Amino acid sequence: MLAAWFGGSAEGAPDTGIWMSAKEAGTFSSPWLIESTEEPHWNPVLFRFNERVIRLYFKVGYEISEWRTMTSESTDGGRTWTKSRELVPGDFGGRGPVKNKMIRLSDGSILAPASLEKGIWRAYTDRSTDEGVRWSKSNDVRIPDGDYLSRQGRNGSDIPVTEQSFAGRGVIQPSLWESAPGNVHMLLRSSEGRIYRSDSGDYGQSWCPAYATGLPNNNSGLDLVRMEDGRLVLACNPVSENWGRRSPISLLISEDNGIHWNKRMDMENGQGEFSYPAVIAEGRRIHVTYTYKREAIAYWCLELDECQEIH
Repeated sequence: MLAAWFGGSAEGAPDTGIWMSAKEAGTFSSPWLIESTEEPHWNPVLFRFNERVIRLYFKVGYEISEWRTMTSESTDGGRTWTKSRELVPGDFGGRGPVKNKMIRLSDGSILAPASLEKGIWRAYTDRSTDEGVRWSKSNDVRIPDGDYLSRQGRNGSDIPVTEQSFAGRGVIQPSLWESAPGNVHMLLRSSEGRIYRSDSGDYGQSWCPAYATGLPNNNSGLDLVRMEDGRLVLACNPVSENWGRRSPISLLISEDNGIHWNKRMDMENGQGEFSYPAVIAEGRRIHVTYTYKREAIAYWCLELDECQEIH
């Protein structure tokens, strides 16, 4: 098991780099630094292309609205990495995965969940049919203008993003799943107090406008995974307030492709921030990581039994 995150003196600080740890024989290793320059680093995403190749994607830049996507490759299980390069040369804003994992679709293509935070927030996907050499961008996924809430303030946050981003204007950081060949879906972080959703019927090449679900969202990251039996497991902060508290952090399950959800477990529910989860599946086992009070990375390994209980 590999885990990657960004760390430094503060989010957006020039000393922030990409760190990694490996879990072997039940224990995570001491973390090691993958890359650090004089620019802030953000949001690493790992993806295994095959038994030999693992790729790492991350953002670099002083402003989220103008960051660049970098990528590097490991062929020895994450021990060493190639020198990073721009995923799409000359791009500013963030092609490729923005926070959550990429998925391989039933036709063999790879789909990356992406978003832009310059001006109105909007999401999209990047699709590759040649093992990550070239990427094609879908249409933007936006909330129809009539659905926006009135502008909201920064709430005292010092995260280095634009005023427009904090005004409450859209959706970012999608999490993807494929329910049937070509039918792909995303859940989205939003500024509207709810998780939003969009759907595609052509392998993520085009998407419908974002629409609200009944799930609360505090304008913080989420992630989900589709299990082998079709159930969806969602990790999120179930808080219905824009820039609201980031506790608890919980797991929810859907048995009908994300139409209805049942809350199953709070992983944390105390004081402090528990946020930005990542979740993957291994049989009936679920692996989850998230930020623990902005001081550490928490890791859970849980079992989902046939009675829908999580242990």
